[in-house]
Amino acid sequence: MQEPSRPTVGPDGSTADGGRFDFDALGTRWQIETDVPLSQELRSRILHRIQRFDATYSRFRPDSLVSRIATTPGGGRFEFPEDSLALFGLYDRLHAATDGAVDPLVGRDLELLGYDSVYSLRPAPDEVRAAERARGRVSWARDVVRDGTTVVTERPLVIDVGAVGKGYLVDLLSAILREADHTRFVVDGSGDLRHAGEQTIRVGLEHPFDPQRVIGVADLRNQALCASGISRRAWGDGLHHVLDARTGVPVGGVVATWAVADQAARADGLATALFFTDPRRLTESFDFAYVRVRSDGRAEFSPDFAGELFT
Repeated sequence: MQEPSRPTVGPDGSTADGGRFDFDALGTRWQIETDVPLSQELRSRILHRIQRFDATYSRFRPDSLVSRIATTPGGGRFEFPEDSLALFGLYDRLHAATDGAVDPLVGRDLELLGYDSVYSLRPAPDEVRAAERARGRVSWARDVVRDGTTVVTERPLVIDVGAVGKGYLVDLLSAILREADHTRFVVDGSGDLRHAGEQTIRVGLEHPFDPQRVIGVADLRNQALCASGISRRAWGDGLHHVLDARTGVPVGGVVATWAVADQAARADGLATALFFTDPRRLTESFDFAYVRVRSDGRAEFSPDFAGELFT
């Protein structure tokens, strides 16, 4: 009897088993499924691209570019890679469409609430937070100047691309797969995913407070679906990672969102924007479908949402 094949395990903890490739990125487990197994060279290319992204945008590693921006007294000029043009350009649009609620400079507020680089999950003392408030709130539109890929600051700023970054990395990896002639795949960044192929797939919409249940399904074909919720990264009464950048306070009223768009970065950013902004306002600037669940249990969805919600 032939023994079943065993998955290939890399030194970084990644695993490859047939048409499935699993690895860690941005603090969570990812999965790529393809109809043809990925070559070792392509798997290495994917992991290298993730490392480059992390070395630029991660505020959780002290040697990243955004960590240098956060610790440089008096600010300075910082050179970002070419991919920053699309990433920061999307932030420009989201910042405008939400009247500043979505802002990558929300990073300092997250730190003060305990969602810091060491995951202390302990809010800063009142006097520290008071001193920060006295310095005045920062804004992406006011406190950062961009000249192409160059970012200019006048003070230390904590950039957090969490509202868009995971979806953007999904798009980057999808582009690598297409360049390698893979036309049927799913890139799943732990709930933020992008599908390519002729066959529609059904994706469960996880219950906001019970990961073992779903509240509905989305039908996805050559699109991206991204989710956001307050329960996955919560560490105290009213403390979670979805902050309104205008106030620095965790949002209330909405507990979970899903957005479907042609790109994962856009879907990711809009899933966050739905916590603060009326969907009709967002559709003036973006083409997308959505589901939004409020704290009282009411669910809202767009007329063009392809799928169903369970009662």
